[in-house]
Order: sequence, then C-alpha cells, then structure tokens
Amino acid sequence: MMELFDSHCHVNEEKFDDDREEVLRRMAEHGVTRYAVIGSDMATSAACVEYVKSHEKAVCAVGIHPHEAKEYREGDLDRIAAWIRSGEARAIGEIGLDYYYDLSPRETQAEVCRMQMELAWELGAPVAFHVRDAHQDMLDLMKSMKGHLTPGIMHCFSGSAEIAKEYLKLGYCISFAGPVTFKKAPKLQEAARLVPADRLLIETDSPYLAPEPVRGRRNEPANVRFVAARLAEIREEDPETLAEQTFRNAAKIYGIA
Repeated sequence: MMELFDSHCHVNEEKFDDDREEVLRRMAEHGVTRYAVIGSDMATSAACVEYVKSHEKAVCAVGIHPHEAKEYREGDLDRIAAWIRSGEARAIGEIGLDYYYDLSPRETQAEVCRMQMELAWELGAPVAFHVRDAHQDMLDLMKSMKGHLTPGIMHCFSGSAEIAKEYLKLGYCISFAGPVTFKKAPKLQEAARLVPADRLLIETDSPYLAPEPVRGRRNEPANVRFVAARLAEIREEDPETLAEQTFRNAAKIYGIA
C-alpha cells in the first residue's frame, strides 16, 4: 500500500468530534500514515499543540489566519514562538491574505502576516500560507521580504500556472487539494503539470473541499488518495512514485526524519 502524507487538515477540530476514531481508522486503511493539523487562531493553534501530544503520526502548525487577523493581540507572537522553540509545533500557519471574504481589514491581514513571516525567519521555521483572491499582493509582500523568507507551502493552491511559477521562483512548495480533481479546473490542472516533483505536496484541507468522487460531502484525510491519483493522471506519472515524492516533500518541510 502507498504511504500518503496529508500536508494540511483540520481533523482535530469539532466537526470530527463525533467520529474522529473512525476517521483515523479510515486514514490508516487507505495508507495515510502522516498528517499535519493546522491552526487558524490562537485557540485552534493551542488545540493543535494538544492534539499532537496524543497522536504520534500528526504534526502541527500554529498561527493566525487572515480571517482572524483582526483578533491579533500583543503576546500572540510570543506564544507562537514558544510552541516552535519547544518543538511542539513544526511550522507557522496558516497565515496569509484572503480577499474573498475580507473578514479582516486588508491592511491588518498584511501586517499580521508580515509579523508572522518575520517571526518564522527569526526562528528558522517553515510557513504554511493561505492565499485567496490575493496572489499579487501576497507576492508583493513576499518580494519585499525576499531576504527574510523561510521555506514554506502554498496551501490549497488556487492560482494559475503563471502565479505558481512566481511562488516557485521564491522557493515555495505548491500543495494541491480537492479542487485539482474537479472537472472544471483546467487552469489549476495546468499549474499542477509544471510544479517540479520536489516542490509538490498533497492535502485535503478537511473537512473542506472534498475531491471527486466524494465532492459535496464532509472531507477527511483518507480522501487525499483521490488528490494523489488525479495529480498522477494529470502529470502522467506513476501514482506510487508521486505518493513517495510528496511524502518526502512534506516530511522535509515539517522536519520529520
């Protein structure tokens, strides 16, 4: 059986409280042997840190999502730093810009993102980025900090091939989720073809964005196999080779031997 690494999910959150053990069992049955749970604010980040203490196959990232940037408080960066320094968290994320919902003012999103990127540089920590309808501003921010960038993941990539090339030039990995499996996603699939093998990741972002053929249902990490299979088809690669490569890539980012 292929080993798979779901590089970004939220299986620790309340939408899985009623059947989490069944979800974890299905993961194991379908070869998902490692996974990353990702924070979106201070509360969910703390929950991620607690979750990995009792789930040895999980790693976590901690940070403040652009939706929650308006809730940033003095001392939050110190707490994030403590989790990274202790080894309880392996990355800072998910951070970035989201102009689709604009749940925080754009200036606030940018400033909170920039502070967390600078913290990642100080700590030598990788970063998981969430970017929606804001790729040009995100690229501008990254380029303004070019000397202070750490390795990172463009989580649930939603841009074009041209945008993917720009992130690749800056050294980032590109992670694909359920949308790459959708029938009407030619631009995303074009981007998937050009990402070098050593920069490619797979994820579910569960419970969101379930892939074909389970689209419309609650997503879960076991479904990362559908993302891997579709990517292998798009890229005309052997599925097992793709699974092995994306596993190695995620393990490298998250510091797993």
